[in-house]
Amino acid sequence: MSLTREQVDHIARLARLNLSDEERERYREQLSAILDHFQRLQELDTEAVPPTFRAVESQRAPRPDQVQDSLPRAELLSNAPEVEQNQFRVPPILD
Repeated sequence: MSLTREQVDHIARLARLNLSDEERERYREQLSAILDHFQRLQELDTEAVPPTFRAVESQRAPRPDQVQDSLPRAELLSNAPEVEQNQFRVPPILD
């Protein structure tokens, strides 16, 4: 499955990447190869393969939840690049 230049431009815009022509072509080739690989995986017969929770079985049990106090708000917000009304301020993500 070969991606078009327009599809790569669309993906780059969604990821907010400014690509040069050379990068755009390199990513087009790499993304197309990834999609080709997934297409081959779709062709595998997995009827006899049971669903799994994880790829590798773990012998360790998850630790139990423990209730504990959270960090003070002032300490948390001290690491924020911007704070507004006692909350993290982040740039808008909608176009």
